[in-house]
Order: sequence, then structure tokens, then C-alpha cells
Amino acid sequence: MGKLTYDSSFVVDFDDRTLAHLQQVIGAKLRRNESFFFSWKDDPAIGDGRTTLWVHPNIPMVFKFHGSRPPALNRAWVEALMLTANSPQGLHLVPETDAPPATEPIE
Repeated sequence: MGKLTYDSSFVVDFDDRTLAHLQQVIGAKLRRNESFFFSWKDDPAIGDGRTTLWVHPNIPMVFKFHGSRPPALNRAWVEALMLTANSPQGLHLVPETDAPPATEPIE
């Protein structure tokens, strides 16, 4: 499991593959200096609720991966996640599509 740390105090676990795709989407938004909401369903072990962050370019984030090798990225999944990030509801996880994974990092 990888970890996303927000503002040096809030830490949430995501599997490395999901975290790599989130890094692409969040990085693209922040490079454009765009703020947005990011929501996910909490694990039942911590209450089975939902968490939402306001992601802002001035707030530090750390993407810490468990594995040493970056996973192949699925371009279709990145695009689907980007669509949610550009919506009024903000970024939220959607199921990975059936498109074949890209073999190079997506910029």
C-alpha cells in the first residue's frame, strides 16, 4: 500500500497502482494552478464513511509508494479520473477501464 500525505499531517492509504494514477491527475491539475475537491470512500476499518480534501497548489502533498517499480499507467483510466477532477464534485475514484495500460509515463 502506498500513502498520500497531505499538509504533512493527513495520511491515507491507496494501493500503488491507484496512487500512481492519482499522482498523474493531481499533478496535472496542480501544474495548472487549479484547486479542486478530492473525495474517496473510507475503509470500513476507520468508519466506512467518506473523506473529502480541498486540494490547493500551496499545500504540500507526498506520494509514497510501497513498491520500487512504477506501475504501467492506463491512459483511459487517467482520462476518466481527469473528467471527475474537472467536474463540480471534484476528483473521485472510478473503476479502471478495460483499455490496455500505457508502457510509459503520461505527461
